Order: sequence, then structure tokens, then C-alpha cells
Amino acid sequence: MAGSTSGIPTNVTQGSRTRGGIGESTLRPDGTLKVTGEFAYSSDMWHEDMLWGQTLRSTVAHAEIVSIDVAEALALPGVHAVMTYDDLPAPMKYYGMEFQDTPVLAHGKVRHHGEPVALVAADHPETARRAAAKIKVEYRELPLITDEASALAPDAVLVHENRGDHHSAHVPHPNIVHHQPIVRGDADAAAARADVIVTGEYTFGMQDQAFLGPESGLAVPSEDGGVDLYVATQWLHSDLRQIAPVLGLPEEKVRMTMAGVGGAFGGREDISMQILASVLALRTGKPVKMVYNRFESFFGHVHRHPAKLYYEHGATRDGRLTHMRCKIVLDGGAYASSTASVVGNAASLSAGPYVIEDVDILAVGLYTNNPPCGAMRGFGAVQACFAYEAQMDKLADELGMDPVKFRQLNAMEQGTVMPTGQVVHHPAPVAELLRMVKDRPMPPPRQWEVAGAPADLRALPGGLSNTTHGEGIVRGVGYAVGIKNVAFSEGFDDYSTARVRLEVVGGEPVAMVHTAMAEVGQGGVTIHAQIARTELGVQQVTIHPADTRVGSAGSTSAGRQTYMTGGSVKNSCELVRERVLEIGRRRFGAQQPAWASDGLLLEGGKVLTSGGEVLAALADVLEDEVVEIEAEWRHFPTEPFDRVTGQGKGHVQYAFAAHRAVVEVDTELGLVKVVELAVAQDVGKALNPLSVVGQIQGGTVQGLGVAVMEEIIVDPKTAKVRNPSFTDYLLPTILDTPTIPVDYLELADPEAPYGVRGIGEAPTLSSTPAVLAAIRNATGLELDKTPIRPEHLTGL
Repeated sequence: MAGSTSGIPTNVTQGSRTRGGIGESTLRPDGTLKVTGEFAYSSDMWHEDMLWGQTLRSTVAHAEIVSIDVAEALALPGVHAVMTYDDLPAPMKYYGMEFQDTPVLAHGKVRHHGEPVALVAADHPETARRAAAKIKVEYRELPLITDEASALAPDAVLVHENRGDHHSAHVPHPNIVHHQPIVRGDADAAAARADVIVTGEYTFGMQDQAFLGPESGLAVPSEDGGVDLYVATQWLHSDLRQIAPVLGLPEEKVRMTMAGVGGAFGGREDISMQILASVLALRTGKPVKMVYNRFESFFGHVHRHPAKLYYEHGATRDGRLTHMRCKIVLDGGAYASSTASVVGNAASLSAGPYVIEDVDILAVGLYTNNPPCGAMRGFGAVQACFAYEAQMDKLADELGMDPVKFRQLNAMEQGTVMPTGQVVHHPAPVAELLRMVKDRPMPPPRQWEVAGAPADLRALPGGLSNTTHGEGIVRGVGYAVGIKNVAFSEGFDDYSTARVRLEVVGGEPVAMVHTAMAEVGQGGVTIHAQIARTELGVQQVTIHPADTRVGSAGSTSAGRQTYMTGGSVKNSCELVRERVLEIGRRRFGAQQPAWASDGLLLEGGKVLTSGGEVLAALADVLEDEVVEIEAEWRHFPTEPFDRVTGQGKGHVQYAFAAHRAVVEVDTELGLVKVVELAVAQDVGKALNPLSVVGQIQGGTVQGLGVAVMEEIIVDPKTAKVRNPSFTDYLLPTILDTPTIPVDYLELADPEAPYGVRGIGEAPTLSSTPAVLAAIRNATGLELDKTPIRPEHLTGL
């Protein structure tokens, strides 16, 4: 063999790159089925002899339950079971994501409008609905807690009388779920050095995840006394941990399998119908299916926390930020869900992607009798971004500076110290992202005008309602940038598990990847196959249905799945590859020189470096070999924020996105047309460029929705939801969606698999304040709340 400076013979050939691997825009395996309407969602499941479950929900927001009469419901033909709190099978009758404060069915009192009170199982869905309507519940209404003033008043009614969670001893009032201060430097002294100080009070509305597939699932009792549950969720093992104790079963007897999910965005992290269907199935001995209609879905999951935000910023005359003070009050509603973690996120990210040495921050999450709130895309950072970006525009205006240049002057970068004391260890190209969106060509003005033809109504504010032909329309441009954490934080033992199997079938190597990752539309099933092709050198990859027969993959949230479960798949593939190479070396050990330690040398001088190549080349002698490895993967550890100072290395990674919004406003009617939402984002590494762009555009539209139309309206006098339908809760349609040009950077995070950075959440942050900034630019109005309504623009 001829020598070389690398120590590898010059006539050795390396394996060729496998098609469909990392960096390619491979198509989703479920894509065609979804767009043709053939995909099986959880609501499509069917079982022979199954029953239908129905929930009776409270009609008042806060009341003692005086009595429940189920006699008429039980007497209805076709009804197999009616259950209340006292009929639940196990001593444990409460559940919850972070602490168990939520009763499966209301016990003694109800704490919010729409709380589950009783269950019915019947042989037809309409029979179940009619039976539920026959249940008589007598309530004695109690005083309502609906805001900060009523929650923290000296004589305030307690939403939860007997708290015993891990935060209860550390909060100043029992109606506070969690509060997190962050103090760094001396904000008072820094304020004295400021040439300009601006303040603002901001109101952020309650947003719904508005996924198109309602809560649904099928519970099937099994011969061993357990239950098989097929459900649309975001976190199988978290569900399992909450469900099994309430059923009085060991976890191995509650077998969960992912069913088709029609969107999630945080709304499926909490339990909805999982326990309800399971207790009915165990009670009746028959399969039970539950499917919420759209009205019930609004009560069946948590929402984004509405918030009040109070901010103060100072700056020197040359534009340097001096200090920041803020208080963020998040309404968590009747039950905790993930409010405590949302509070930590809101506090730790409240300064935005800027260098501010002196801060005094407080974030608070409240218990109230409003609808429960929890995880939603952006997880506390969205509300904060809306406020701090409005503050940046106020400061720039006071200083007479360009709003983009002002932001760039104060932008964080790699090595910046966060208000929590954590150093940003990876690239943080905030100033560059702002440059990218500002340098983009502007969309042409007056796009509705077509020479010699009537105006294109679709391009006008008001659209096809034909309210204007261009009179009184003003254009505005606004900018915003945001920072979002990636993965779980504050000391959470965040890990993911993957089982990878490699074997030869018909002379061809094939791989199977098995995880508990919830595919909710983010494209994980595509990425996992790409990773396996890249790491194993195989073409054929099967993705096993997600279930609890493999170790936990954590939640599909916090932008973590590609980082965490992708990292776990990569790790397991590498272990499989090494195992296969060991098998090959044992078979051909005498031929293996030292330089072939990372591969397998064959006769003729060819070196194989992938497990798939080895199995394919040696199929005749390794035909019966099956290599299967299940392994966990973790990121570096985080730590809780100090309860007094807020200091601590609480986050794994930060993601950044910037937007430029171009809007046109009919100032007479208060109608807004968003013409363009240009976005730039650092994605670390685009494992699938097509999917990356789709995620960025999807998050951008969700931020647009909360800027100009989306809000759950809760009556302050009754705490009842007034618009639980897509007729009254408005969502952006394709006619409301602007052009969304996307630019992305690939600046690798050295700690992450392939250098990836979570991408799905960051664009949701900055699109909202960018749209608001553009409307302010067009109208000159202050606009300190979301969503913007016509009356806010016209003064009517």
C-alpha cells in the first residue's frame, strides 16, 4: 500500500454520502396523507363495541358544589356509566404537570368556568351528550378572584385553601403560584446616570393555541386489568406519570401510544381527556372514545397567560442603556399547570437580547378564577418581548435615533452576561439579524393598484369586505428582535431516549428508530430518519410509532426535540455503528491495521466507516446479526434561579429572531393589512432547510394573530369565557397572512448536536411587537395592548 501523510493508504475509498441525510430538504413522510385528508388523527380512531365519553362542565367560575343528582342520566337508555369525584377508582384523585393541584373531577367546589364535574359513557355520542345534560348540579356561588388586586387583597378569597406544593412556602401570598425576582447591579444608581428614562404599562391578551385537531383519544381496557391509551399529546411519559396514580395502576399497566396529532403549540402538554376516558373504560370494561367539539376544546386545555407588564428603561444621550426595572404579572388561572416555569422564563428573559448591567426584575404568576393558563409557543418570553421592544422604540424616539441602530448599539453578542449572571456561550448575532431584515428591499407601495383595472381588494385593509378603495390608508414600518431559551431550564433533568435497530433484510441494511417523541407537526419524524441515514449510512429507515414502551423523549416543546431527541438518535446511531464495526473487526480481526480503528478494512483496501456499509458488504456472513441499542442523551446541567437574586445558570441555549413588519392602516375605519413580515433567524444548523423555513413562517403567523386579532375574552364580572368558538375567536387565514421572506444564519452552537439551535418558538416573539411598531409608525398612537382592535385606532 502506498503511504500518505494522513496515515491512510491512498487507494482506500470512503463510503459515499447517503441520500436524504442531514442538510437536505427531504419531504415529510406524513405530508401527502395530511394534505390529501387521508391521515388518521386521534379523532378518527375506532374500536369494536366502543362507548363514547362525555364531560359535564361547570357553568359558573367559582362556587361550592351543594349537590349532584345523576339519576336521570343513569336512567337514559344506552348509558353505561355516570361518574363523579367520589366514583374515581384510586385514592389519588389529583394531577398536575409541576404539582398536583388539579382534581380529575371537581371536588367540593369549582374554580373556573368549564371545569369537569361529571362523566358519562354511552353507546352513542348524542346519547352521552343528552345524558350529561340531565345531570343536575346545585351551586352556591363564591366571590371571584379575577386580577392582581382581587387576588392579593388583604381579605382575598383563596383559590386553593390548602396549598402544599414546593413553592407555597416561598411566596408572599397563597394566591401567588410563584414569584421570581432578578437583581443584578444597582438599578437605582444607574437610573441617576440616565439622560433619558421611559416607562410603559402594557397589557397582553389571553391567546389560544387554536390547534385544528380537538382533544381526542381512545382508552381500551386490557385483560391484565390495565389500559391501552391512544391519544394526541405532547409528552407521553409526563401523561403516564400523572395518569397511573389516578387509575390506581402501576405505570407498566398503562400503555400509551401516540395517535395522530392535529397541532399542539403547548396546549397538549397538560392532561385533557386522557384520565377521563381511561376511568370510564376501566369502570365499564369497554373501550371508550372521547372527542371534544370546538366549544369544549376551549375549556379542555390551557391558554397563553394574559399579562400586565410595567417597564422602566434608561439610556445615556449617546444611546447606551443604563438600567431596567420591570414587573410582570401573569394570570395563571385556577390551576398551576406550568405557570411556575413560565414565570421563570418571563423573568430571566425580560431584558431581551440587550446588554443591561443594572436590572431590578420581578415576575409573578397568580391563581385566579379565570381559565387555567400554561404552555404556549414562546412560554413567557412572548409577553416580555412585546413590552421590552415597545420600550426600545420609545427610547429611540426620545433620543432621536433610528430604532434599528439603537437596538444594534445595545445588542448582546457571544460572551454577554445575562441578568441572571449566565454567560451566553454560543453565537448571538442580534445586530446582524437586525441588519438582515432592515437591508431587505421594501415591498412595493400601493399594491392594490393595477394600472387600468379595479383595485385588488385582497391587498387592502378590510380585504374582500370592500370597505375602501385606498382612501385614508397609511403605511408603517416596524422592527423587533427577541430572545428565547431552548430546552428545559432551572435544573430540570432534561434528557431524551432513542432505540435504534440495524439489521439486514433481503441483503439490504435497514434501520428502525424508536422514540417516545410526540410528532405534533414539527417534523421530528423527518429529522430522525435523516440522522439515521447520515450516521448509519443506510437508505431505508423506519420510524416506529411513539409509545411508552421506550424511554422518555420529554415534551415536544421549548424548541428542544431536534436538539434533545435528535441528539439521542444521533448518540444511539453512533453506538450502533460502533457495535457493528466491532462485529466486523472480530470477523476480520487479523486484517485490521491500527489506522482502521474508525472503520473496517476489506480485501482490496476498501475501508467501510458506516454501520450500514458494513452490514451490506458482509451480508453473507452477518445476515442474522441484529444490533439494537437504547440510550439516553443529556445536555449540560442547568441550575435553579436563586429565589432572592435570580442568579443562576438556568438555561441551555438561546435562540434569536428579528422581524421587519410593513403594514397599511385604514385610519378612518381602524383596519390593518399586514403587507410583509420579513424575518431573519440564527438556526445553528439547518438539518432540513424546507422544514426550517416552514417553522419560522408558522411561528411568525402565530405572533401576527395575537398582534391584530386573537384574544380569549373573559367577562371580568363572571370570569366566563365569552368567545369559545372560531366564529368569535378570530384566527389569521391565508387572506390575512402576509408575504414572509425568510433569511437564516447557520452559526453552530458547539454544545449542540450538529450545532443545531431550536427554531420553532423564537419567531413567535418578535413578530407581534414588530407589527405593533409598524402600526404605531403609521398612526402615531402609543398602542400598549394586544390585540389591536379597530376602536384602538379610531378612538371610537
